[in-house]
Amino acid sequence: MEEAERYVRTWVASPRDKEIEDTISGVASGQFKLVHVVKALGEYLTSEEGDLRNKGVEFLALVVSKCPPQNFNLQSIKVLIAFFASKLEDTETIIPALKGLLAVVRIPVLIPENITDICTAIFENVKMQALVQVQRHTVFSIFDTLVASHRDVLKGMGDRFLSGYIALADGEKDPRNLMVAFAIARVLALEFDISTKFEDLFNITFCYFPISFRAPTNDPYGITAEDLKSALRSCLSASPLFGNLAIPLFLDKINAGSPATKRDTLQTLAHCLPVYGSNIAANSARKLWSSLKLEIFQPTDIETEGEALKTTQVLIKTIYADEVTDADLDGLAKDACAECIQILKEPEKSQAKPAIKVLCAFMSTTPSVSRYTLSHAVPHLTRLFVDPDELPNRGPVLSLLSSLITAARDSTVKADNAEEIFLLPFKDEVLGVLVTGLKAQSSLRPAIEGLNGMVTTPALLDDQEIGFVVQKVNDVVSSQQEDLLGTRDAALDLLKTISSKTPSHIAQMTLPLLFSALPDQAPGRDDAEGREKYRMGLSALSHLCAQPNLFETLVVRLSVRLGLIYAPATVPEDTEPSAAYAHALLSTLADVLARKVENGDVDVPKYVDRLVPRLFNLFVHGALGTTGNSGMADPRIIDVVARLLNLVTQSLSAQRQETFAEALFAAYLKGNVTPLAVGDLSLPEDACFMPFDPAAPGSQANLVSLFSECVIAFYPEVKIPMSDEGTLLVELLNWGIRHAKTSGQRECASHIVAAIVNKHSAGLDTFLKSTFTTFWDEEIANPPDRYARRRAISAWAWISRALLVRNHPEALPFVNRLFELFDDTEVGWDAARAIGQAGTVDKVLTKRNHAIIKVLHAQKYASSILPKIIQGMNDSTQQSRQTTYLVALAALIKVIPRAAYAHELPTLMPLLLRGLSLPDPALRAGVINTLLSAAQVDLEAGSRTAKEGSVVSEHAASLTNAMLQNSAVSEMPDMRVRIGALKYLAMLPKIVRYDVLHPQKAMVLRELTKALDDPKRAVRKEAVDARTSWFTYSG
Repeated sequence: MEEAERYVRTWVASPRDKEIEDTISGVASGQFKLVHVVKALGEYLTSEEGDLRNKGVEFLALVVSKCPPQNFNLQSIKVLIAFFASKLEDTETIIPALKGLLAVVRIPVLIPENITDICTAIFENVKMQALVQVQRHTVFSIFDTLVASHRDVLKGMGDRFLSGYIALADGEKDPRNLMVAFAIARVLALEFDISTKFEDLFNITFCYFPISFRAPTNDPYGITAEDLKSALRSCLSASPLFGNLAIPLFLDKINAGSPATKRDTLQTLAHCLPVYGSNIAANSARKLWSSLKLEIFQPTDIETEGEALKTTQVLIKTIYADEVTDADLDGLAKDACAECIQILKEPEKSQAKPAIKVLCAFMSTTPSVSRYTLSHAVPHLTRLFVDPDELPNRGPVLSLLSSLITAARDSTVKADNAEEIFLLPFKDEVLGVLVTGLKAQSSLRPAIEGLNGMVTTPALLDDQEIGFVVQKVNDVVSSQQEDLLGTRDAALDLLKTISSKTPSHIAQMTLPLLFSALPDQAPGRDDAEGREKYRMGLSALSHLCAQPNLFETLVVRLSVRLGLIYAPATVPEDTEPSAAYAHALLSTLADVLARKVENGDVDVPKYVDRLVPRLFNLFVHGALGTTGNSGMADPRIIDVVARLLNLVTQSLSAQRQETFAEALFAAYLKGNVTPLAVGDLSLPEDACFMPFDPAAPGSQANLVSLFSECVIAFYPEVKIPMSDEGTLLVELLNWGIRHAKTSGQRECASHIVAAIVNKHSAGLDTFLKSTFTTFWDEEIANPPDRYARRRAISAWAWISRALLVRNHPEALPFVNRLFELFDDTEVGWDAARAIGQAGTVDKVLTKRNHAIIKVLHAQKYASSILPKIIQGMNDSTQQSRQTTYLVALAALIKVIPRAAYAHELPTLMPLLLRGLSLPDPALRAGVINTLLSAAQVDLEAGSRTAKEGSVVSEHAASLTNAMLQNSAVSEMPDMRVRIGALKYLAMLPKIVRYDVLHPQKAMVLRELTKALDDPKRAVRKEAVDARTSWFTYSG
């Protein structure tokens, strides 16, 4: 007892959690009982000072809330309830008393008498209007707990409980309390007998509709308007007794509300109607349809129209919830259907579209309504189509019919029991009018849409009918009529859809037609019609042939065409048409293959045996031969073949790649090309294929691209079939720098080196050390040949990037060596650009090519190199060295993520301004793009925030002058720079305050007039946008 008194006195003097915890421990351990705590509080509970009474009750409430349930018995609970209830009468103690009652109702052993006493006490003594939000929330929490745990007792109280709670909840406005109140009201409406009080309960809930709450900025409670709307809808849809009260009010909101209110009301109505039941829905059907029809036929916006259509569907479903036969169908569905069909008698009028939308909505209601709708609408539309008087309206008629077909298909797909195909009785007549519609331009596109709906409807068309559709659509695809060309893509889309379901029809009927458009030999230079014909054929094949069987046919047929073009017996005088034709054939294969790889098709790997050897056979034969195949050496063609090989190699397993690598390396490094280049062409027995030999002809050296694209796609676990990888890399570097004849060949050598270094760096320590010292000294630091040094620097950048993306510890030392060249007048700028190249995202070291890429490598690179560049610029006193650092900054800043340099923008801005005067247009363009990116982020941050806090404002005048200079064709011949400068000029008024830029406005408008006369249209367009932005710029 004394301990309890000490805890009480201490807490009253200085409230702390420790005394509460000690008191609870004492009660739990039996040191003293709860009644002793109450006695210890006696002087405070009866004190004349309101503050002391408040503290006394609060102490007891805290103890009760934290005491384990086993410390309470029925007698103590009864005493506590009586005590806290008595304190509700005292305005000084009502708040802790409510907290105490909240703690009591959470004790699991309450009996019905306790529940009744608590409710009675609250109903009689608590005036919600006198309490603040937190206190009202406590009251709602008490009833929420009671409803959740003692629902049967509350039901037994009957109207006494309902009346008391309704009086308490009436007039609540705080969103936090409303979320609890709505949850309680929903349970009351669902599970309590509210037959005598439903109107009162409805009144205290519907008064909040529609919700207009907007959450304050940075609201810590996270309650949104959608949360309140959802909770309120759950209340309003909780009882069918609300129906007769709610629907007239809903109608008022639809007819007189704003668009947002209309949408909210329509969504709520759709939520409530199924609960209100078919009788209420049928009785209100006419009034509801009148309001819904207005929102559909005369919509304020497309979103409201959509909600009205959804609500119409729910209304029909509710009215016809009990399925009826077609003959017994009566009421709204029948009348609305007749009304819409009457409108459809004039299909060209604007009201026809909303009418067909209503009929389409009916298709997703009930089977009887769907059947009735189709049985009246389809015959009507087909009669209109064949009516000679309606010939000009065939396009609109088919458009309406196609929409109905699509809706019928969707209803079939979504139905729980999809055995009934609603369109089946009308299949023949519909198919007939759609096929007829294919013959005229005005009706072609809707006819194709309708046929697409039919072929995608499960089990509607049989195999023979689908073949008939393919035959008719083929006529459109192969047509040369100019008026049908515009819908050719839609026809191809339909055939593509069919190919995904029944590819046999496409293979047997469409592909032969398309292949017939491909000549055996390339059309001559003057045969524009022939070129256009094969381009259209290839475009269609590219569209259709992604399916495994179709793609296999495509590979075979196009490979045959390639063989015919470059057969040894045919040596055209003009090789350019043949090269263009071969390029088109190979591009078609590459485009389809790229889509298949993107989709993860499992049949791609097999083409390492069926396509890759034939390509190597064809191109190696061309590189070895002295006649005939010379066109195969065209770099444009080789690039496409390289892309094909890369795609196939990417899709192989590591084990299959290893087998392929053995044949590939044997062919390119040992001259044993026979296992790799298997095909119809016989390779010369005495010919030597050694593309890496310094004396190799250009036709062979160009094929290094094929080797490169295969190697870069290997998995890291694929072993390179060479005894010493380091020696191979040294030889490749030497060949690329000393013997490669074109820039493309040099890049291929660098790509191979980079890929191997990235994936096999663990075993290349010797090579990396040798490269870091010997290669640097011999090929970069000292050689007299300036051009060889530049090539070596480029290769160095590729090695650096290979290490960088995998966060190799040698990456930064490799990059840092480039700074040693900044004083070199010959290659200083090349070294500076190489710093940017090392960070550039490329198409070689990618996840698709199975490169090892670590996250945040770009950020780590930027955080290491950027400060060094800034420090170098600040420390350097020589103008030439500062310029080199500026080149490095311009090269780096365009390839690293903005987040990596955003914190440095105040320091970087003056340096970037200097970068706008660099002589290299590519570097200027990079700087402008960086500034544009930063400006866009400022703009997205919000107009006011951007203008107040932008670092751009400090340099606005200088930026304006620099961009004007770069936008003038007389000063900057590069179009990319001029476009970027004008885009930035257009952005400036949006991110800089008017008072800052106002002095520049007249001069800018005058100078932009010159850009309006730029010879390039794209530049003139940006000049117009920039001038408009400045012209409308005001304070």
